[in-house]
Amino acid sequence: MDDARTADSPVSLRPTPRPAVSTDPERVAALFQESVAIVARLRAPGGCPWDREQDFDSIRKHTLEETYEVFDAIERRDFPHLTEELGDLLLQVLFYAEMAANEGRFTIVDVLDQLNKKLVRRHPHVFGEEASRAAGNRADVDANVAGSSAAVLRNWDEIKAAEAPHAADAPSASRLDSVQRAMPALAEAAKLGSKASNSGFDWTNWRELLPKLVEETAELEVEAASGDPARQPAVEAELGDLLFTVVNLGRHLKVDAEMALRGCNRRFRQRFREMEAVSERPLEELSAAELEELWARAKRKLAAAASTNPVVVEKPQEQPSGQKVLTNQPGPHDFMGRGKSKPSKPKGQA
Repeated sequence: MDDARTADSPVSLRPTPRPAVSTDPERVAALFQESVAIVARLRAPGGCPWDREQDFDSIRKHTLEETYEVFDAIERRDFPHLTEELGDLLLQVLFYAEMAANEGRFTIVDVLDQLNKKLVRRHPHVFGEEASRAAGNRADVDANVAGSSAAVLRNWDEIKAAEAPHAADAPSASRLDSVQRAMPALAEAAKLGSKASNSGFDWTNWRELLPKLVEETAELEVEAASGDPARQPAVEAELGDLLFTVVNLGRHLKVDAEMALRGCNRRFRQRFREMEAVSERPLEELSAAELEELWARAKRKLAAAASTNPVVVEKPQEQPSGQKVLTNQPGPHDFMGRGKSKPSKPKGQA
């Protein structure tokens, strides 16, 4: 197999047809109850010292790590390990709920109750308007969506807006308030642009953003060229404006900026790894021209391999040692980022 055909290779999004798998509700309930009991025991007196020491601030970094590891398994179509990663992500929910219960705030029952009500409330076209209202829906929406996903999303936004505290009495100061600041910056930028577009504040088409990119690049160049350390905040601001414009260009092109950047990162890894593999000397000993030539060769080779050897990654190959360690402070257990044994990656993937 060509070395270029690793999990860093473009992955087909067409799933292999498989028969549906049924779920046993009783088995699900029993296993979920067991998981809740295990976490409770770990946190209880006489349980695990490490678990008992944790709080919301110490655990939160692992939540983001686990989320991205789920994302990584999906990208690599590594479904056997996706089950493990989803379990690790579920553990985050159980752990937070148990800590909250320890502090007298809420329990996992409250979490599930709110989730179930939200799903019923925001899907009147599925569960009926009466059930949606009984679950707390205060918005006046048309449940007859006629199979339109766009209508479903409009209803979802209206129902969600009506859920905000005191929404009926004190309208939001801005329609952008519904875009959460907690989300990643690229996703937030895309959502802000989309929300503003609903008010007519947007570019007409993607071509109109190209001159805006030139404008923002020029403004960044002016600030960066000053060389004045006091202008660093201005440099950061101009770079932010440029990134915001790029994200909204992607929105108009129906390209998710996060996915586009992840794809770029993957290609960079491939090409740089190819440079390292074919170079007869350490890269740091090469001139700029030699490095550029290696890069061009790697780019041509991998492009040719990708065009002639499409591959769907179902299960990764073995990962070389010494790559991808996400956990900063491993602990005694095999989950929540503590001494965790990650799924092996295909040869050559970081």
